[in-house]
Amino acid sequence: MTPLPHSYHQPLLTLENISHSINNDLILRDINLQVLNVTRPNMQQGQVVGVYGRSGIGKSVLCRIMAGLLRPGSGTVRVGDTQQPVTPGAVGFVQQRYPLFQHRTLADNLLLAAQCRHHPEAARQHAAAYLDRFGLAAHGRKYPAQLSGGQRQRAAIAQQLLCAEHFLLLDEPFSGLDVAMIDELRKIIVEVTTADELNTVVIVSHDLVTTTALADCLWLLSPERDARGQLLPGATISPRHQYNLADLGLAWHPHVEAEPEFVRFVEGIKEEIRVG
Repeated sequence: MTPLPHSYHQPLLTLENISHSINNDLILRDINLQVLNVTRPNMQQGQVVGVYGRSGIGKSVLCRIMAGLLRPGSGTVRVGDTQQPVTPGAVGFVQQRYPLFQHRTLADNLLLAAQCRHHPEAARQHAAAYLDRFGLAAHGRKYPAQLSGGQRQRAAIAQQLLCAEHFLLLDEPFSGLDVAMIDELRKIIVEVTTADELNTVVIVSHDLVTTTALADCLWLLSPERDARGQLLPGATISPRHQYNLADLGLAWHPHVEAEPEFVRFVEGIKEEIRVG
């Protein structure tokens, strides 16, 4: 497939020399990555990064490090066009259970999130705008237990965007969803990423097809072997496991999943995971 016109500019997310051990067991090793601001002619286009890897490989640890919730054993994470060291709250983190305050209404949940960054009056305006933007205005007085799974998921994404502004980390967002809810979530992700040039969504998922269809680049977290074929301790994301889908012509095409090039690419990723 022919790549659509695009160009790259300043870094928005940088992982530099990230390594981490748990109980002296090396989990992550020498991870160096950057997400650059991608622009497309005559449109707003944010960034979508897919992260894959076997279960237990260290994806959850990497998530917490990128979100600023876990200090790595070594290395730094920098975010934003000013490349400041990440702090808790700088990257919105939507976990699988869509955590919301159960004793507060949906409107109050979003208001609390907005107050992390805005003065009271501005916070109310932003919370109301996000209720409307995510199709939740009619449910503002409801409590989380009164919402459907899809509504709670939209609310959790809105909540984290209000806190973090441009960065959103989704941990297994498609797990347990039916086809209709997956389609709805895909639309939300596209809406988020096309709302601002700086908006960046990182999707950590086992759903290769859905995530690849949304992403403009992919990272495969996997073990590596030395020259003798022996496994090295800790998982990493080597340059050969960083895939630029935009340059490959696989990004931003509608219904790209039906294209033979896309199918071959996904099968190649599956094989990399199997042999990793």
